[in-house]
Amino acid sequence: MKYDVVIVGGGTAGCSCAYNCAKLGLKTLLLEKENYLGGTMTGALVVPVMESGTNQINTDFYNLLADEMNRVNGQITYLNNSGWFDPIKLKDVLPSILKKVKTNVKYNININHASTKNKQILSVCYDTIYTNNLLSKDKILSEYIEAKYFVDASGNLDFSKILNCSFLENKQDFPPISLRFIMSNVDNNKFAQWIESFDSDKNVTTVEYIANQAYFSTAYTWDSNKHWALAPLFDDAVHKNILKDTDRNYFQIFSIAGNPQSVAFNCPRLLNKYDLSSVTDMKNAKNDAKKSIERIAKFCNMYFPGFENAYVSHIADKLGIRAYRRIRGKYVYTIDDLRSGKKFDNPAVVSCYPVDVHSRDKNSSTLEKNGEYQLPIESLMSSDYDNLFVIGRGLSADEMAQGALRVQGSCFSMGEAVAKYIYKLLA
Repeated sequence: MKYDVVIVGGGTAGCSCAYNCAKLGLKTLLLEKENYLGGTMTGALVVPVMESGTNQINTDFYNLLADEMNRVNGQITYLNNSGWFDPIKLKDVLPSILKKVKTNVKYNININHASTKNKQILSVCYDTIYTNNLLSKDKILSEYIEAKYFVDASGNLDFSKILNCSFLENKQDFPPISLRFIMSNVDNNKFAQWIESFDSDKNVTTVEYIANQAYFSTAYTWDSNKHWALAPLFDDAVHKNILKDTDRNYFQIFSIAGNPQSVAFNCPRLLNKYDLSSVTDMKNAKNDAKKSIERIAKFCNMYFPGFENAYVSHIADKLGIRAYRRIRGKYVYTIDDLRSGKKFDNPAVVSCYPVDVHSRDKNSSTLEKNGEYQLPIESLMSSDYDNLFVIGRGLSADEMAQGALRVQGSCFSMGEAVAKYIYKLLA
């Protein structure tokens, strides 16, 4: 079977690209290795979509998603940021959005081979794994497909690796990974009233009441180069062996849209160095994270008003990986490009999200605010193949610039920009 576009990976960037391709009338196939869509948004419980400026471009899919989530009571606009979603409801909404534009989506996909010639990808072969519950056996169906253009939105760039693409050198250690979770049966109003009076720093702690329901965010890290109101509580918990010292290296929580008794945790952040390509290491990372989650949940029960009877209701299916492989594209975007606000003829992204690079060491993480910047479409094009685009955190950028561009708002724009560019190429 032949398609105009085949997209590998149904996460943030992949769903945006697939929707826009199909909406523009392109024959589109989206291949996803899991049995659900959303990638980090759903499988890794990464909410909210962080605000990335008021002049963003290629936002049609994001705005549609916010509207659709609002219809199912899974979205709020918090401090002018419309990207506060319920990740559980999002799992159901994404397939319905793609279905409306007749996107062909296949799940449980494992790509095992690709045919190429003269800097062109001709076809790919993939396996679809079906489980027969009656016989408790897996049936594997292999299929070859052809396409005019291919898009790697797999995050870890597993598809590009099969193609033997050139990757950029990693000069630094990969940032630490995380495993997010949700606690439920929280008295959000009680906690909001307490945290608002406990921490007056609005750069760290914010509270807003929407339809008489309290929504909030707050944070703490073990870095000593910044004042944290929550520091005495974490210090006491470590002293009493309720937390390990490393458990408190990074802590951040958010309310969940339309879910007044649940709170999303952007932690624990794991400090061990794991091999991101090793199945065994990834299992070990999850096990380490789950033990940390138990301790953090107990800490919240004991120290936070409103959390007395709360419990862990969800642990993410996916580990949160901030950076791994990065493609060598037709243009390698640099931190100097970002800091200077360099302009491009064909921008795919406009953002002002800060350079956010996590470190395992105290006082070594980077959170650098800059002005508005653009990412060119050429940074989403493989240097090895003329019909391969790469979107998401594996874009062609140096390590510091990637730390600003890996966020969901920019990934939505990357997917949409590539869809529109491919449509022009085929017109």
